[in-house]
Amino acid sequence: MCIGSRGRSAVAPAAALIASVIALLSASAAPAQPASVEELVSAVVRINTHITPDGRTVQGLGREREGSGILIDADGLVLTIGYLMVEAYAAEVVDNNGRAVPANVVGYDHETGFGLLRTIEPLKLKPMPLGKSAEIREGDPVLIASFGGPAMVGGAYVVAKREFAGSWEYLLDEALFTAPPHPAWSGAALINREGKLVGVGSLIVGDAARGGEKAPGNMFVPIDRLAPILGDLITAGRTAGAGRPWLGLNTEELRGRLFVSRVTPSGPAERAGIKSGDVIVGVNGEQPKNLADFYRKVWAQGTAGATVALDVLQDSQVRRFEVKSINRLDHLRLKSTF
Repeated sequence: MCIGSRGRSAVAPAAALIASVIALLSASAAPAQPASVEELVSAVVRINTHITPDGRTVQGLGREREGSGILIDADGLVLTIGYLMVEAYAAEVVDNNGRAVPANVVGYDHETGFGLLRTIEPLKLKPMPLGKSAEIREGDPVLIASFGGPAMVGGAYVVAKREFAGSWEYLLDEALFTAPPHPAWSGAALINREGKLVGVGSLIVGDAARGGEKAPGNMFVPIDRLAPILGDLITAGRTAGAGRPWLGLNTEELRGRLFVSRVTPSGPAERAGIKSGDVIVGVNGEQPKNLADFYRKVWAQGTAGATVALDVLQDSQVRRFEVKSINRLDHLRLKSTF
């Protein structure tokens, strides 16, 4: 199953693509530019993952997953988007020459969406250096590279840096949005004009631009979110601390109301009695302004394990449900390193 992709047809004719990439890189004053497009994208690899049969994410994401990852050190550490590898028991990494190397699961972070794998032996490829996503500005030209070599590199522009709230209890204060969309976005590398990694591909969206304008594009997780958690992910497989309270809800914002679109089986919300189709109207008596505000109000109740009072419109009546939260990682069927 190729998660988050509309196929792997070439993004642009090779000659025109290479010319545009070279032009973009040559506009930079960086002292050490990649020698070629091939060198630039050689760090972008294919990852194949095999998921625990009874994994909690199997129904939505499948047992076999495929996408891109980015080599970020000389010892085989590969950064990807977490939904490609969460609950994996085995994985392999394939370079652009077709060489496949088994990889171990290193870590997963729900709050950012990042996942890490490490190959069992070095890939003998040049890692992609990390840039600073904070320095990216709206309107900047960028490259998007997925596995498959230069034919899978496309040019784009950063059309927005703004908040993103996902239905699965996920919030980025500032995500990177690009257009036009890349057809193979899952785990793709967002590369600045210095040839450095500034984001990891997560989604295709219909409203990439600001102001609610209908403009299809991609959403990337900013690379600056990696450094504060990288050490924990490598040593423990997860970030330190109790983590945020997780309720097991998928929530959609429609016409100014927060509808429960899905309740995770055996999750905290289901155990409390909340159902799909309910409407969230309050958190501990406070009405959330929107989906992002709902999450912030929930997380303000404490760490994982806190009881969250949700005011819910159910069967034409507003009822209060006391939801005993957990850490989402404790709900998933993860490797013992987590």
